[in-house]
Amino acid sequence: MPAYLRTTSSSWASAVLEAMRLEGLDTGQLCTDVGLDKRLLREPEARFEQDMMTRLWHLAVQRSGNPALGLNLARVVRPAYFNLVGYAMMSSPSLLEAFKRIVRFQRIMGESSDLDLRLEPQQVALVLAFHGDQLPVPSQVHEAAMAYLLAFCRWMTGRELVPQQARFAAPAPADAVPYETLFGCPLVFSSTEYALVFDRAEVNKQLSSGNDRLAQMHDHMASEYLAQFAQNRVTHQARQTLCRLLPQGEPKRDAVAEAMRMSTRTLQRRLQEEGTSYQQLLDDTRRELALQYLAEPELTLLEIAYLLGFADPSNFFRAFRRWYAVPPGQYREQHLNSPNPKEA
Repeated sequence: MPAYLRTTSSSWASAVLEAMRLEGLDTGQLCTDVGLDKRLLREPEARFEQDMMTRLWHLAVQRSGNPALGLNLARVVRPAYFNLVGYAMMSSPSLLEAFKRIVRFQRIMGESSDLDLRLEPQQVALVLAFHGDQLPVPSQVHEAAMAYLLAFCRWMTGRELVPQQARFAAPAPADAVPYETLFGCPLVFSSTEYALVFDRAEVNKQLSSGNDRLAQMHDHMASEYLAQFAQNRVTHQARQTLCRLLPQGEPKRDAVAEAMRMSTRTLQRRLQEEGTSYQQLLDDTRRELALQYLAEPELTLLEIAYLLGFADPSNFFRAFRRWYAVPPGQYREQHLNSPNPKEA
């Protein structure tokens, strides 16, 4: 079970459902069938589990018979569907700066997203990846984000912005015409990634909606939203507490609860509500910290074991083998390329 369940904002879920409605689908029935409460769509702070959205996409594609359903998102462009991020992008001085903002604030729209911006001398690549919890994210989720982003950029610029290339990790569809019509550029299927590639000079052009004062205001609001969102996650708070207590030895559940000023029973219940348990969170936190510590060549494996709260280093070695199928020293040498001479 994951340490927490990834969620999607109600604003983006609303955009997805509107795109499905335009396909002629009964969105009310779709929501009922996957357990999505449509009443929550009107709540700006509401969130929906990514796996629920994945089931929604699978069912919508099945009922519509349209594997290119994700492209419909290009037809429902509204800044509000991107929540605060849409307005932050609009107030940016250029598309390039807008891209930087969506990468920075992407978790507001969805915790499943992993957007990256690759800058090259002549090109800019906006790379999109999405991750689920128990269910793999379908290609339609990636294509929906690509379609919406491109349409939103065209709306902001007021011109028919054409990428230099659109890349898809999925195989070529039986009918590529909808993709050719929307993107209007060379398409690469069975790629290693989903990405929109633009001419750098094109995305450096000034946006007429750019406004430094508004941009700063939106940045502040988006940053506060993310900070509050993280604080509201008991999983996040518990993980921070574990990181602080682990060097003193393996923390007991009641010690973590006391540090968080809640009862042990409340901590257990809240973690369960967020899709994890104390033992799972402890294991996940140790696993993630182990890689961070291994990347620091001055730390010996024994020191890392103690920093992770293992009284017996052999327990650390066994745990690491369970996590990554190799001993920590071998992992450090093969993956991090930083063997520690102290351990030779």
